[in-house]
Amino acid sequence: MAVKMRLKRMGRKKSPFYRVVVADSRAPRDGAFIDEIGTYDPMKESDNIKIDAEKAKKWLGNGAQPTDTVKDLLKKSGIVE
Repeated sequence: MAVKMRLKRMGRKKSPFYRVVVADSRAPRDGAFIDEIGTYDPMKESDNIKIDAEKAKKWLGNGAQPTDTVKDLLKKSGIVE
């Protein structure tokens, strides 16, 4: 089973809010997920990225592959270099 760290879109139309989740790569974007590790709100100007560093490092250590966007968010939050 290939596991990915990716964004799950929430919120209403034209007001997106994302959850950073760990999911099977075959699952749909907003479908079933294994674990929720954080949130990302692009509509706010500050404090818009909240990710649990311990969970993220655990999943990266177990082989989860982050998408490009999640990788950028992890870099901005200081979890990955």
